[in-house]
Amino acid sequence: MARTAGSYLFNMVRGGAVGASEALPGISGGTVALIVGLYDKLIGGAGHLVSGIKRYVTDVPRGRGPERARAQFRMVDWSVLIPALIGMAVFLVGAAIVLAPLVEAYPQYAYAIFFGLVLACLWIPYTGSGSAWRPWHYLIALAFAAGAFLITGLPGANLPTHPVVVFFAAAIAICALVLPGLSGSFLLLTMGLYEPTMNAVRDVDLVYLGVFALGALTGLSLFVKVLQYLLENFHHMTLVVLTGLMAGSLRALWPWQNEDRAFVTPTDVPVTVALMVLGFAVVTAAIVWERHKLAREAADARPGSVSV
Repeated sequence: MARTAGSYLFNMVRGGAVGASEALPGISGGTVALIVGLYDKLIGGAGHLVSGIKRYVTDVPRGRGPERARAQFRMVDWSVLIPALIGMAVFLVGAAIVLAPLVEAYPQYAYAIFFGLVLACLWIPYTGSGSAWRPWHYLIALAFAAGAFLITGLPGANLPTHPVVVFFAAAIAICALVLPGLSGSFLLLTMGLYEPTMNAVRDVDLVYLGVFALGALTGLSLFVKVLQYLLENFHHMTLVVLTGLMAGSLRALWPWQNEDRAFVTPTDVPVTVALMVLGFAVVTAAIVWERHKLAREAADARPGSVSV
């Protein structure tokens, strides 16, 4: 199917939304990827890309030829992945410069909007498997929700910015990019490396950013294959776990908490609740629009249908 310039731009904007979310503590890039409909493409594409690179490294020196690697690369939807990755990189830098300071200046209002966004987004993995939930599924989701709730309530550490520490911190944080419910920026904040990383982006610290990128690529290449395998072989159970993680991670976005993650007495309740409702309504509208679009495409694909 031919791609238009508009579709490339659309995929770039969708990737940009994911990248921008990664600069904001508490917002999961995986969750945003679900909202904008990029999640399966990103996981599948990244998985095949990692497999192709692995084939080149392990098979070509053994004389098996590059065809097995090329077969993996052909399974990647490059027309989606490349524009999305470009958008992610551009918007990540822009968000680090523009959006992150706004969130730091108005955390209660920002978290209220994001709380509503993520709350509505729970519907996506909950219904995405196409199978009915049984009572024990709810118990598993509840267990993972409790774990995410405890993790997101941990006070921040203060790790040093040693290259080895930065490498492993990036490898851990990048996993949140493909795991809905957990925020890479929030994990960096918990480790005490969020501010140094944002400063490195703003100051173009190539040494820090190079070590961070290497760690991120390492963590992503290891974790994305695991997640791809789980989604392909245990799709329903994987989405049960992701739903629980997303539900528990809402604790990180609760508007009424202090810098030590302790809950405080609610203030400015009407405006804050209104922003929660706004965030919820935005995602709900996006879900309804997506369902309507898919239904229309399915109707147009039926034999004998006439496109209007």
